[in-house]
Amino acid sequence: MTRMVLSGNAAQAHAARLARVQVVAAYPITPQTTIVETLADFAAAGELAAQYIKVESEHSALQVVVSAAGLGARTYTATSSQGLLLMHELLHWASGMRAPIVMGVVNRAVAPPWNIAVDHTDTVAQRDTGWIQFYAESNQEVLDTVLEAYRLAEDPAVRLPAMVTEDAFYLSHTVEPVDVPSSEEADRFLPPRDARAILVPGTATRLGSFTGPDHYVEFRREVARAMERVPETFASVEEEYRRVTGRDHGGPLPLYRVEDADTVLVTMGTATTTARGVVDDLRAQGLKVGLAKLRLFRPFPVEAIRSLGAMVDRIGVMDRSFTFGAAGAAATETAAALYGSPHRPTLSGFLAGIGGRDVTPGEVTRMYRALLDDRASDVRWMDLEPTGGIVHG
Repeated sequence: MTRMVLSGNAAQAHAARLARVQVVAAYPITPQTTIVETLADFAAAGELAAQYIKVESEHSALQVVVSAAGLGARTYTATSSQGLLLMHELLHWASGMRAPIVMGVVNRAVAPPWNIAVDHTDTVAQRDTGWIQFYAESNQEVLDTVLEAYRLAEDPAVRLPAMVTEDAFYLSHTVEPVDVPSSEEADRFLPPRDARAILVPGTATRLGSFTGPDHYVEFRREVARAMERVPETFASVEEEYRRVTGRDHGGPLPLYRVEDADTVLVTMGTATTTARGVVDDLRAQGLKVGLAKLRLFRPFPVEAIRSLGAMVDRIGVMDRSFTFGAAGAAATETAAALYGSPHRPTLSGFLAGIGGRDVTPGEVTRMYRALLDDRASDVRWMDLEPTGGIVHG
């Protein structure tokens, strides 16, 4: 184990290097570009024995890794924002072909208007493509989750692609100390890919070719079943990672100070760090508040949310994207998970940090105050007024 000062993008690249990826497809897009640039440096220096393929678009980048995964290779690519949207068709191909690709995504607002700051719309818009989705809070979590994602994606019970996301600039270009496993530790945790259901040159096989209504639904059900097996499989993956490295990031929904809480806020990504500090401040004032970090968005941790709902009276969910539904995607999923539970807490949705706007301690405090005052609402747009007030949707 070596401690290094790394950006989130560098952490992605080091994790791909440690995973001994065999094919990297590279196309630049701000603020992801330094991930594939760092991997290019590793390949040029002989530190990464991979085919490094420069392509003409993000669509081509994903096509390269889908094809390479279909031949049994361990693959990696990275993108952001409009680039991820351009990949949309092939995201379905990757999951339908059960290709265990790992892709780094730097969350960035979607145009128009052009914006290069953090927003979760790009990945949230892909929530139904059959990809596992992780949202990281720190650069350490970025590196660890990429390695865990390979072990999870390649598990015979799963065999689905995974996105490991990081907030633009807050993580992608900000440096912090990161403990980087040695190659020996990484190899012990992540053995070479056990390739199954792949194309073998010279052998009559096929992947992803035509099928009619008489068989298509069985294929879709198998993808659904694989996604259903993710929570249990991920628990064993994370336990093995803890044994090798000593680190554990708390599963799909890590909880903070919820044991006696009556009010909990659910967050994703870097806003969690700010919210954790607010929880400590409010606790010092005698308020029983807690925090839940939604680390795994796909598959949605339904059972963990139901367990949380049985413990508290009020839940607020902060979304960093808007999906033109009843509320943000995470709030809507939380409501669906709680539906029919014996104890259904009051649920409120908050939209904050859209397009990179800062999620400040004061803003998070206002979320908690609204929950504590029982000012329930389907959705609240935060900080749209000069006074920093709440606008109800």
